[in-house]
Amino acid sequence: MPHALSLLGRLRIERLVWALDQQLYDLPRASRVATRREVRANLVAAAEDVGVGEALRRLGGGRRLAENYLAAEFGEGPRHSWIAAAAFLTAVPLLLNYVLGEAASAFRQGITAHDATATGTFTWSGVSFLQSGLTFTFDQGRSAQVGGAWTPWTYLLLFAGSIACGRLWRLLPAWKARHRHPAVTS
Repeated sequence: MPHALSLLGRLRIERLVWALDQQLYDLPRASRVATRREVRANLVAAAEDVGVGEALRRLGGGRRLAENYLAAEFGEGPRHSWIAAAAFLTAVPLLLNYVLGEAASAFRQGITAHDATATGTFTWSGVSFLQSGLTFTFDQGRSAQVGGAWTPWTYLLLFAGSIACGRLWRLLPAWKARHRHPAVTS
């Protein structure tokens, strides 16, 4: 017996489709869009046959479905995560800038704690391997600061950390397989 699909039923289906899409961000964009369309069409057809509630129950949940799609695309087991790599590349520079800024501020405060009306130029080598040297110029206790840029080691740390955090080395087997057996187009 066909079931009429109400607005509430369509919204329930759409919520599951978009929740699934959020869990499939490691898939290529075209594959994600095709998956969304396929799942939406299948759910609408199933909802018209057995009802929205039963169609969603039979599906078994968005998380399990997402895992099945990811396993079909990348295989079973641990896989890469662009989201984890992006989170690392976002959080670490913010944290690093905060820590290096606080270290420079501590050096400046140490000079003014010793002499509140300090005048002259003071040099600090910075945090080893992460930061270049800093030069503080004081005039009657007021200071200006030059230097403190990230070193090449810092950029290397960010690059290696994002690869490690996102497990991006797991992309290599899929990339090699794609380039070894190119798709035949006609």
